[in-house]
Amino acid sequence: MKNWVCDSGQKLEVFIPFLGKYRPFLGRCCQTCTPKSWDGFYHKHLSSLGFRNAIRVTEEDTRYRGWLVRRICGFLAVWDWKVPVDIPRDLPDRICCSRRLCNWALLKLLNRLFLGVQLHRGQLEMVLRAARTPNVPLVFLSTHKSHLDGLLLTFLLFSQGLGVPRVTVGSQACSPRLRALLARLGAIFLPSRMEQAPSDQEEGLLGAVLATYVEEVLRSRQPLLIFLEEPPLALHLSAPAQQWLAMVYRAVRDGAIPDVLLVPVGIAYDVIPGGSQQEGARGAQPLGLGACLWAACGTLRQNRGCARVDFAQPFSLQEFVAKNLVGRSCGGKRLEELLLPTILGTCPSQLDAKVTEVWSPGPTSATGVEVEEEILVTKLGLHSLSDGVACSAVMAVGITAALLLHKHREGVFLSRLMRDFAWLLEEILLRQRDVGFSGQLHALVQHSLTLLRARLTLYHLAPIGDVLVVPEASAVALRELRYHSADILPVFASEAVGACAIHALLMEMLPFLGVTVGPSSIVLSQDELHRKTLELLLLLPLNLLGLQPCQPLDCLSQDIVDKLLLCGLLEAEELESERWVCDLAPRPSCSRRPLAGMDFTDSDSDSQDEVPKRCFKLSEPQGSPGLLLFLCRLLRPVLRTYARAVAFLDRPSWPQPEPAYVEALLQFLSEEDAFEHPDRSLALSSLQTFKEMGVLEEVRAPAGPLLRLARPFQSSASRGKLEAFIQQFTRP
Repeated sequence: MKNWVCDSGQKLEVFIPFLGKYRPFLGRCCQTCTPKSWDGFYHKHLSSLGFRNAIRVTEEDTRYRGWLVRRICGFLAVWDWKVPVDIPRDLPDRICCSRRLCNWALLKLLNRLFLGVQLHRGQLEMVLRAARTPNVPLVFLSTHKSHLDGLLLTFLLFSQGLGVPRVTVGSQACSPRLRALLARLGAIFLPSRMEQAPSDQEEGLLGAVLATYVEEVLRSRQPLLIFLEEPPLALHLSAPAQQWLAMVYRAVRDGAIPDVLLVPVGIAYDVIPGGSQQEGARGAQPLGLGACLWAACGTLRQNRGCARVDFAQPFSLQEFVAKNLVGRSCGGKRLEELLLPTILGTCPSQLDAKVTEVWSPGPTSATGVEVEEEILVTKLGLHSLSDGVACSAVMAVGITAALLLHKHREGVFLSRLMRDFAWLLEEILLRQRDVGFSGQLHALVQHSLTLLRARLTLYHLAPIGDVLVVPEASAVALRELRYHSADILPVFASEAVGACAIHALLMEMLPFLGVTVGPSSIVLSQDELHRKTLELLLLLPLNLLGLQPCQPLDCLSQDIVDKLLLCGLLEAEELESERWVCDLAPRPSCSRRPLAGMDFTDSDSDSQDEVPKRCFKLSEPQGSPGLLLFLCRLLRPVLRTYARAVAFLDRPSWPQPEPAYVEALLQFLSEEDAFEHPDRSLALSSLQTFKEMGVLEEVRAPAGPLLRLARPFQSSASRGKLEAFIQQFTRP
């Protein structure tokens, strides 16, 4: 942040939204899974190309000049957009003419909805280079925030010369008229019978027809757009996305096309068009044209925000498959084997050994080839989803909402909020994550407060010349703040896990500490910190944290400790006898000689018992007061949902269908806390973890699979141990 004095003498605070010469360049592909693609389509000069507003069209974007052109430049620019010459001959007649008119209307609509839609020119150049690869189509794998995403991305791809994309539609039910209109504009739907548990013969026929159609789309090098999520279930790979990815994988496996270049896409909004998705909207009547028009009219009445679309580096599907088929995850241990001994105390912990990967078994009824394909497609989807989240920019409203939710829920002065905004912005940029805004600090905070104004109360205090900002203490206000600040957790996920592990260790030491012992007098053992971090990484799905699923857990744990050292929460410390050492990990039984009786004559001895233990001291980072508490609060909603889901286990009558369990759990969560709105995404994450841990198990029934409590957790004592295990990371 810099101070500038204008001609009138007014002092302005302006921040530069990047560290060093350039902003962080987002979207490099994974070096572990796709090392050959790392250098493809990328050059270091791309990071300096800057941004462009994709919905700002002037006469410079047309072949004509003049005052009349300036008035109709949007229409002329859309009509001049080129369609690739190698597409099917009948495609322009069927789609492109409709697309041009639709894009002209979309250009008008997007300018009414957003102040700007930013694209990074360097990211766009990478995708354009990939599009010129002979005989290799592009498949865009995008995060999903709003029902407007499909229209926005098709407009952007077509306007930037990437062709007429085909957009896959998930499980959203549409009326026949809307379905016909979207199909004419390039949408592809899963056959309705495939979503209604058809017979094997019907499923095989419909699946074969759809797979052949997808092969023809890819063979003709038409871009394919697949949404990996379904709002409001953020960071969850949807079932329709897995089906579409499986078709793309089979097209490459069967030789219909030589390869596919996958492009993860991240979308970020200041305010999501139409507002946050309501839970009650799921499973409602089919979406129709009237509902779409009514939603569009409601969106136009909202305050305008900004949007940002980021394209990650394209990577080869063939290379990803080759890397992940070798040494599949079936060699790892089950989550049940790793966590249950620690939770129930039935046998020594399995976390002392090197934990690299957790194996989630596939369906028992599937063949080996089907299980391998399902595991591979799931890995691909989760990896692409984490890539899309990692390349997404953080918006100004998200920063402000996170500060109001996790640091200043009782209220804050505007001057303090601006200082914290600048602090959090710097912390985000230090973690190599970009932001989707630039400008004066005061203007940015004011812009954010304007968009959040409906859930805030502002008190202008004339005597002190400041403004008091107070969030509403209501369930709706807290839900919206949490929804807007959701993009902050993936940025600080590693540090948040480490902070909660430190919190758990301090809670274990609390009964043994005196009143005069301060945090700086406590030394944490690396082994114990590593163990607590692994426990939390095993408890929470990595996709929920936005972490890459290909990284070994022990490497993630070490990376978390390194990041805690880097951000200043921990300092390396030599073990001193007068300090408190938090080291409660079980030790293998061995006779250790006292120091006086040891023989130091053999200098080549590398006995493990003689290696000094590495320890860390807690510290307060300079310029970041309350960072530890802020990081713990980022994960608090997740851990509270998990703990309350354990308390719910003694409510239902077992067995019961999974949908009934989820709805009953959401109802229970809404009754437990009047000021917290239940999050369906977190409820489903807890269900996934409980099934993998062996807390819940599926039993087959004529009407479909049912859930029931596993034998170890049918006793209240075992459920109490599980709840205490979760609460150790979040208990105040």
